[in-house]
Amino acid sequence: MPIFTKEIDAKEQLKDSYGGLAKAYSTMGDFKNAYTYDTLFRSIKDTLYNTNNDKKLQQLQFNFDIGKKEAEIDLLTADQALKAATIQRQRIVNYAAAITGFLLILVIVGFYNRYKYVRKTNKIIKDERDRSKELLLNILPEETARELETNGYAKTRFYDNVTVLFTDFKGFSTIAGKLTPIQLVAELNEYFMAFDEIIGKYNLEKIKTIGDAYMCAGGIPTENNTHPLNTVKAALAMQDYMVKRQREQQLKNVTSWELRIGIHTGPVVAGVVGKKKYAYDIWGNTVNIASRMESNGEPGKVNISATTYHLISDHYQCLHRGKISAKNIGEVDMYFVESKVQASITQP
Repeated sequence: MPIFTKEIDAKEQLKDSYGGLAKAYSTMGDFKNAYTYDTLFRSIKDTLYNTNNDKKLQQLQFNFDIGKKEAEIDLLTADQALKAATIQRQRIVNYAAAITGFLLILVIVGFYNRYKYVRKTNKIIKDERDRSKELLLNILPEETARELETNGYAKTRFYDNVTVLFTDFKGFSTIAGKLTPIQLVAELNEYFMAFDEIIGKYNLEKIKTIGDAYMCAGGIPTENNTHPLNTVKAALAMQDYMVKRQREQQLKNVTSWELRIGIHTGPVVAGVVGKKKYAYDIWGNTVNIASRMESNGEPGKVNISATTYHLISDHYQCLHRGKISAKNIGEVDMYFVESKVQASITQP
């Protein structure tokens, strides 16, 4: 039995066999064999004990290794999860940064477009304001336009000394009948633009045009002491322009225009009339007399009243025409301005 159990490595059975034989021999009084089998019993018992301990240790080691591996796997899994979470968090941060950047760009673009819009709008407003101001200055004197722009109205003013100039083309109706409307307006515009330039040079204020008549005045809206002389100089410059223009027309074999000019100095009332279309105008007997000076003048001449003559006689030689009857006014002394006084020293 022991041999068989040895062969199959049945140590537990051997232990039982050795223990049973040891007891049997001890009972039989065969202490030698009893001792032998008892020794074998104890030996295999120790072997089995050590084996069990080894197994336990192996099991413990196995369990430890398994636990270690599981820990490593858990640690690896945790590390991978941490990495995955970090990557996910970084992606979220990147997405948030991208969205924030995009929104910031939208805000910047919005502000920039708003800035461009406001700037463009302000420029349009400024351009319109400048254009309105320019148009207003084309209609009204600068001083009056500023007063109207600031206060919303312009006060009517009285001037005790203003020189008024009227022009009129001789035979305008006959000339108009020979030209087309477009040609007529274009030709008239050429003359009036030249007159505008001349009176600007001599600090006169254009009042208005009525048909072929042109009206301006000196000494308004800003008062000065040189307006009688400046107005006469402007009138002579206009006649010089007419002479130059007549020569050009003759070369073209075109009927030339002739101009009458009348001037008078005296008091006037000046102000702005109208609401939708402003007009700066002057009123008073001075205006009527200046108009009569023009209508009683001659083409190519500058006809002035006695009042104006006394104010410019130190500078210009004039031809006294005597008393001439003026419509609705009566007889009035009139003078043709001839030439400068050679000894004249005073300049405006």
